Amino acid sequence: MASLPAPDSSDPILTIAGPTAVGKTELSLDVAEQLNAEIVSVDSRQVYEELTIGTAKPVPEARRRVPHHFIGERSLHEPFSAGAYAEAANERIRDILARGRRPLVVGGATLYLHALQYGLADIPDVDAEVRERLNRRLESEGRDALYEELEEIDPKQAAETDPTKTQKVIRALEVYHGTGRTLSHYYETQPEPPFDYVTVVLNRDREKLYDRTNRRVDRMLDAGLLEEVRNVMDIDGVQLDEPPLSTIGYREPIQHLNGEIDYDEMVRLVKRNTRRYAKRQLTWFRRYDEYHWRSAPETGAEELVSILATALNSDHSAADSAR
Repeated sequence: MASLPAPDSSDPILTIAGPTAVGKTELSLDVAEQLNAEIVSVDSRQVYEELTIGTAKPVPEARRRVPHHFIGERSLHEPFSAGAYAEAANERIRDILARGRRPLVVGGATLYLHALQYGLADIPDVDAEVRERLNRRLESEGRDALYEELEEIDPKQAAETDPTKTQKVIRALEVYHGTGRTLSHYYETQPEPPFDYVTVVLNRDREKLYDRTNRRVDRMLDAGLLEEVRNVMDIDGVQLDEPPLSTIGYREPIQHLNGEIDYDEMVRLVKRNTRRYAKRQLTWFRRYDEYHWRSAPETGAEELVSILATALNSDHSAADSAR
């Protein structure tokens, strides 16, 4: 196994990403034990204590093997955004390093991972009336007029925006008219994340991955997913039509329990939607040229530790050269 120096806050943090059901959990436990690490989960739903079966939450045995963070820590009454997650995760990472251990980031929630690794622009809330006025203008003036305005006030954002994607055009105009600053300004001035990362994306043959997602859905149903969903539906004040319950694995059982679809259709939809979600995750991860892609299950813990060791050595060599 590669020899690693003592953890330091300037070290890149190893991240294990990948689509749902690819095999991140078991591999992450082996890697964490080799690194003396604590796992920082990047999952937008496992953070809720009420959601266990439908989120494939790590089992108690796994959490006894390795400390996990952001697993069952919040209530469904406490919404958790990607920005709030990144802020909380950065604090947790500092705590882990202060204990002399390494953080190991694991998960597939794409926006949460992006917020942690790259940051999100801190855009103030905009009065809903601003968007309503822009939507009225879209109806009366047409999309070309709005796009031409965007080209005048924020040419950089206009160049990156498809003129036919009217909601994106309206969002950019909404920010400008509501805050007095362009969307480009907020993107350019967003704070730099405090830590660096080296990220490994696990992947599998597409048919094998889809087979794993189908079998995972069967196991969830056998484990009592419908009963879990019934219990969640009985909680006062929980919004069934908003995240996280409007997501795959909860939305379809809620539809079934409300009598909107039968059981077989529910199963079909959960499996289909899970496969589609895995495909979207893979498409998202391909946006990042610096990510390392590896095939599961051939990739073992030793290989991931070696990837981190190489990154650490590269960083230390660069630091020595700069002295």
